[in-house]
Amino acid sequence: MARICAICDKRPQVANTVSNANNRTKRWVYPNVHTMRFILPSSGNQSIHRAKVCTKCVKAGKVQKII
Repeated sequence: MARICAICDKRPQVANTVSNANNRTKRWVYPNVHTMRFILPSSGNQSIHRAKVCTKCVKAGKVQKII
């Protein structure tokens, strides 16, 4: 499954690992996404969705987590 946030479309990025000798090798940096059930507080209807959401969207209040 793709590691992409359903709300903000955050996805994996390519970065460099830099050694002490300044050698650079490619590596992947993955966002902190979790599969969860949530309600969108901005929408009028309170329908329950299930998708992968990054923790930054949960902390910002873009989604309301259902326990």
